[in-house]
Amino acid sequence: MLVLGLLLMAGAAAFAGLLIAYNLSGGPDYTVTLLGSEPFTISTLGAFLGGIALTLIFGLGMWMLMAGTVLARHRGKKRRRDRETARQATAERDVLAGRLEEGGSTSAGDEPAGHRAARHRPQWLRPHGHH
Repeated sequence: MLVLGLLLMAGAAAFAGLLIAYNLSGGPDYTVTLLGSEPFTISTLGAFLGGIALTLIFGLGMWMLMAGTVLARHRGKKRRRDRETARQATAERDVLAGRLEEGGSTSAGDEPAGHRAARHRPQWLRPHGHH
């Protein structure tokens, strides 16, 4: 959408610039000269309405450009947030794995097997009565 908006803006601006550059003569009816040819004759009202149409096309292109920029920024923030969540989960996993390794090697004979396993479970997974 970003590129399409930019293309619409550039096309409308180039067309308007060419029309102005090639049609500086006056009069009630204007013969439009565009790139060496005369495709049509336009009245003052037609020129006014054509200007309004070009302005609307330019505005649409600008709106699409801005919307594309905002959308790209929003997607970038979401990706950064997802990466940070993944980093935190990985760090938490590594800490828990380290605790498990420490607990398994230093206190193998100190506690009964059920108590040792329950100590490393989250609170909501522990059976009632084993705190």
